Amino acid sequence: MTVIGSRGSALALAQSGWVRDMILSRFPGIDVAVKIIKTSADKSPAASIRASSSIGVFVKELEQALVEEEIDIAVHSMKDLPTTIQPQLEIAAIPGREDARDALIARESAGVMGLPPGAVVGTGSIRRQSQLLAMRPDLKIVDIRGNVDTRLNRLQKREYDAIILACAGLNRLGLQDRITTPLDFSQMLPAPGQGALAIEIRRQDPRTAALVTPLNDRTAEVTVSAERMFLHAISGGCNVPAAVHARMDGAQVLIEGLVASPDGKQIVRDSVRATTEAAVEAAASLANLILARGGRAILDRL
Repeated sequence: MTVIGSRGSALALAQSGWVRDMILSRFPGIDVAVKIIKTSADKSPAASIRASSSIGVFVKELEQALVEEEIDIAVHSMKDLPTTIQPQLEIAAIPGREDARDALIARESAGVMGLPPGAVVGTGSIRRQSQLLAMRPDLKIVDIRGNVDTRLNRLQKREYDAIILACAGLNRLGLQDRITTPLDFSQMLPAPGQGALAIEIRRQDPRTAALVTPLNDRTAEVTVSAERMFLHAISGGCNVPAAVHARMDGAQVLIEGLVASPDGKQIVRDSVRATTEAAVEAAASLANLILARGGRAILDRL
């Protein structure tokens, strides 16, 4: 029996179920089960995820279950996984990536620039907040927690004029029709690894590695690894006002990154191109360039 650990949300179970189905499609004779593991974020659903102490709240208990051999595989949203993981664990596969863009979901059909003056927008991400305010300083950004359904219901109840969610999660839940406007990367750069899954296992577990490594997608591995290096070089977690996206542009990898002040008044943004072999190193250089051009001063004020 191979056990996949998952959070209990509909999105997490959809992601873990997809991994289970992909394993069974290649190895139909084995037994694979999904076990729900409650994480810190699930135990305290009302707590804000903006604080630095929240780093790893979506993954810590899953990783501990792996270490203790309670589960064999942990499936994470890559953007929730800290850039440093426990030494006895490894990311064994990064499957093909979903849409990495952020999505505006509004009660009335309008893009960010079409929202009414002073509109209330719900997001728990300081990264999204800073980029929204750079476009529309008049917006009122309000923290929001809960799973996707909870957030959509709060929008429906008119607690917000709009909310921001990841396109990938909505797509995986079959809720594409709720997206008002996908936000182009020129408007809003995503979180590192957004849209990608991380399949994590124990390092000394060749049997499980043989099951999941066929799910790895080389393009996703290259681009996501570059994004995670950018975040590591910035020395930030998932709640700093930093964003990055890497994508293939012909034979090269185009990496775009930024650091912004929470109020959106200061944004240091730049990009770099590199070969696939040099993408990780180039991402670190990009982070250092952005820090030197004012990003470090922004982060030091947080």
